[in-house]
Amino acid sequence: MVAGLTPLGVMVLALLRESDMHPYEMVRLLRARHDDRLITVTNGTLYHTVARLQRAGLLDEVGTDREGNRPERTTYTLTDAGGEAVVAWVRRALPRIDRETDARVALAESHNLDRDDAVALLQERREALVASYALHHDGLAAARTKGVPPQVLVEIERQEALLDAELRWLDTLLTRLDGDELRWGPDAFDDTDRYRAQRKAAQQ
Repeated sequence: MVAGLTPLGVMVLALLRESDMHPYEMVRLLRARHDDRLITVTNGTLYHTVARLQRAGLLDEVGTDREGNRPERTTYTLTDAGGEAVVAWVRRALPRIDRETDARVALAESHNLDRDDAVALLQERREALVASYALHHDGLAAARTKGVPPQVLVEIERQEALLDAELRWLDTLLTRLDGDELRWGPDAFDDTDRYRAQRKAAQQ
């Protein structure tokens, strides 16, 4: 596991699992896919992240090009260590429920794991969610029995409801993963016209 690998770093490395690309294309793809709802994506932070990942040996330059009056663009490729870092980070973050941003990015990139690995880690996540739900549910019941004013319990009520909703969603996902309904894994994507058009637009 590489120390200091950020959620944005994980998403950059995951992009390079698809294909070699330059940072400008990475930014445009992240925005086109609305991944900036998960993390803040700016040109500056992404270029800084790419430089850090290169120093760590997780990606490497494969060439530069210049078209017309555009600035010179450096294209990067994923190293073996970078591919392993994506999987290791997702495996560590997916079962945890105490870091919301990490968990959302791990879920978004969980298709980088094979199905059995993803299911096992999601089951671990479910166990943690069940324990946290019970803690909130029992705590609310005890507080109400003691006459705690309802207005001071609204945040705990919200968290109980969110935990209940995620558990119901997660059970549905695990059922889908148990059958053939949901294609899974890094090789499960079709090279569709939409995907090719998205990539072409991001390269402009």
